[in-house]
Amino acid sequence: MDDLMFLKSGTDIRGVALEKDGKAVELTDERLVRITKAFVGFLKNKLGKDNLKIAVGYDSRVSSQRIFETVTKTLCSLGVHVFDCGLSSTPSMFMSIINFDMDSAVEITASHLPMEMNGLKFFTAQGGFSGNDIKVILERAGEKTSEITKTAATPEKLDNMGRYCSVLREMIKTGVNAENYDKPLDGLKIVVDAGNGVGAFYVNDVLNELGANTDGSRFLEPDGTFPNHIPNPENKQAMESICEAVKESGADMGVIFDTDCDRAACVDGNACEINRNKLVALASFIALKNCEGGVIVTDSVTSDGLEEFITKDLGGVHHRFKRGYKNVIDEAIRLENEENKDAPLAIETSGHAAFKENYYLDDGAYLVTKIIIEAAKLKAAGGSIDDIIKNLKVPKEEKEVRFTIRLADFKDYGLSVIDDFRLLCEKTDGISVVPVNYEGVRVNFDADNGDGWQLLRMSVHEPLLVLNCESNIVGGTEKMLRFFKAFIENYDDVDKSKLVI
Repeated sequence: MDDLMFLKSGTDIRGVALEKDGKAVELTDERLVRITKAFVGFLKNKLGKDNLKIAVGYDSRVSSQRIFETVTKTLCSLGVHVFDCGLSSTPSMFMSIINFDMDSAVEITASHLPMEMNGLKFFTAQGGFSGNDIKVILERAGEKTSEITKTAATPEKLDNMGRYCSVLREMIKTGVNAENYDKPLDGLKIVVDAGNGVGAFYVNDVLNELGANTDGSRFLEPDGTFPNHIPNPENKQAMESICEAVKESGADMGVIFDTDCDRAACVDGNACEINRNKLVALASFIALKNCEGGVIVTDSVTSDGLEEFITKDLGGVHHRFKRGYKNVIDEAIRLENEENKDAPLAIETSGHAAFKENYYLDDGAYLVTKIIIEAAKLKAAGGSIDDIIKNLKVPKEEKEVRFTIRLADFKDYGLSVIDDFRLLCEKTDGISVVPVNYEGVRVNFDADNGDGWQLLRMSVHEPLLVLNCESNIVGGTEKMLRFFKAFIENYDDVDKSKLVI
């Protein structure tokens, strides 16, 4: 028995795939064979069929080709009809199921994680696999299995990215409905930072084909060593890079993707970030245009200003839920199915955005496409995308602090700390606990105590307590953090070194 549960990362399988800095390879060929065999057995049982069609694609990581060859050879040996999609975005792999009637799709990726990491992400027509699905697959893969049968079968080439890009182009053509219908982005300058991931397709096969000027785009060459910056819209260096590209090129807007393009962020023509709360606000505007009173589901760290923007400016309902893009998506689907509420958008501040109209698929390129349609129409009318969110109130200060819990049984301990913090806040003047909250404890501070809010929660996957803090006044976060510091000093098993005031 080989316990492989350490490879579970939420709803994905992830591990070290390339020897680096003394780290041993965890995603060995032998383990990949067993995981693939377990996946096929699980899928046959899930779908109730034997003759499977599975599409496989991969991101730009150095180890992706090795993993692709091992996975596809194993699939072929198990009698699966395998389709080779080549270098692909993660959302496009889900769309291969829709566009080509696949039974399942596999993307080889580890998103924004360091270059030595890689992994597997699985889809059916119902969306990505759940965390429990991954658990079952890894449990089966840990068991000793018989040798697979050799076969001469090889994967069939499939131009999945070509079909995917053609859909995005048609969206822009019909959405902008310009006089020059086939070149609706003529006169619009858009620069893209692909971070050496797979995002170059958006420049070459979408924007350029529609007449946009993309001069000044950066790091389009796929390179799994990621030599320029981490391909992650939440990374400070990455966002500085796309802001710089907009400044240097004089672009109307900039776009940045993560490695596999399931996340994205934007920059306006003034080289100002449209990220996190601003990105959620912009996406909410788009989602609610034809859905008055619709529910926007977000993660737990969104701001009070965003809630006011969604409810008062857009006439929607803000449903602040848990961190984790799958949590947010599943909650939107639950609201639709169980409470009969129209939830047109599920979005996390990390850049995962899933529109109901797009199968609740978190797709960075789809989100960017919707934003570019608005940008093109606004430019024709003399405006720009930042006009949409000009009424969004942004905090004067914000901070996130992560506290490592130095215990093996970290979850129960972390939850007890959160409960203690809740009890303290309930009996402290000037502080009120937010009554409807789905993750950790969220508290409001009045004007005398910091004029803002704090959220204390457990990390989704790691042994961390995470504190998010926002204030509407200069110096407000310091007041609130001093209150928290006095509280957390009593907990010896929490590393407080990151809390600097």
